[in-house]
Parts: sequence; C-alpha cells; structure tokens
Amino acid sequence: MTDTLMIDPVALTHHIEQHFHARHREQFPQLIAWAEKVEAVHADQSQAPHDLAAALRRFFGELDDHMRKEEFILFPAMRRGGMPGIEHPIHVMRADHAGHIEEAHTIRRLAGDLILPEGACRTWTMLYEDLGQFLSDFGDHVRTENETLFPLFEH
Repeated sequence: MTDTLMIDPVALTHHIEQHFHARHREQFPQLIAWAEKVEAVHADQSQAPHDLAAALRRFFGELDDHMRKEEFILFPAMRRGGMPGIEHPIHVMRADHAGHIEEAHTIRRLAGDLILPEGACRTWTMLYEDLGQFLSDFGDHVRTENETLFPLFEH
C-alpha cells in the first residue's frame, strides 16, 4: 500500500482551495500594485523590472481562471469520487500547470531573478520578497496537485 492510497481527496481539495487558492488571490493585488509602482518610479534604472506588472496581471488572470475551473468543476467531481473520463480534465489541468510554470519562469526573469540592486527602495524590496514567496507557494501548489491529488484519479 502506498501513501497515495491513504490520502483523502475531499480533505486535500479543500486544503488546496483554502490554503493555495485563497493565498494566491490575496497575493495578486498587492504584487501587481507594487510592480506598477516600482516600474513607474524606477523606469530610468536598468535593473528595474519592465513589463513585470503586465506579466503578473496576465498570469494572475490565467491562474484565477484555472483555479475557478478546479473549484467549480474538477474538485466537486473529485469529492464525489470521480467520474468516467475524469482523466481528460486532469490532463487539461496538467497542461495548464506546464504553461503556468513557464509563465512563472518568465516573471522571475522579468524580476531579474529577484536580485535587488544596492539601495533598493522599500517597495521594491517588498515586491521581490513577496514575489519570491508567491513563486514558492505556487510551486508547492502545482506539486501538490500534480504529484499527490491527480494521481488519485488517474488509472
């Protein structure tokens, strides 16, 4: 018997929604606001991020759509024990995750790998610290779904 067989998908889907989805939605607005401010105030500095706010806005929009599909379609089906053909929406979610991971790499690149220049202002510092936390949380989120939740329903 593997650890995967001992996992309760109902509890896990609720945990994903309450921990990861809720946290990401809390993080989105502040990260975008800080990115906009840093880009505006430091536009003339070569180390300042450029196009980061737009990339975050786009990424967060796509991620929010993805999370809604999970919350309203996939997770309810999983809580009912699955359904015939559930592998298909799981495949779509995995493909979304692959795209989101690429977007996360782009965001990290646009943010200069989160390396602050000497003398960076408080907003820039908070942006990179919180963006680093978001990217870490996001990685944990994707791993939890791809490696723990989805295998419960893939046969």
